[in-house]
Amino acid sequence: MNKNKINKQSTKKQNIKNLNSLDNTGMGTVEIILIIVVLIGLVIIFRSQLQELVGAIFEKITADSSAIMT
Repeated sequence: MNKNKINKQSTKKQNIKNLNSLDNTGMGTVEIILIIVVLIGLVIIFRSQLQELVGAIFEKITADSSAIMT
């Protein structure tokens, strides 16, 4: 009886060690995909504000560059 109990305990310890040593290399890929999805969502939500901001920046660049050229 005691021998069977000891074997079960050692098996549980081995299972716990196996869980701790799992390969987590795929986790980085999942995290990057989630970040990309969130960024795409933010771009979709704030699309008009981003277009206005980029338009204003390019207008400023164009005005400043034409002032330098003349």
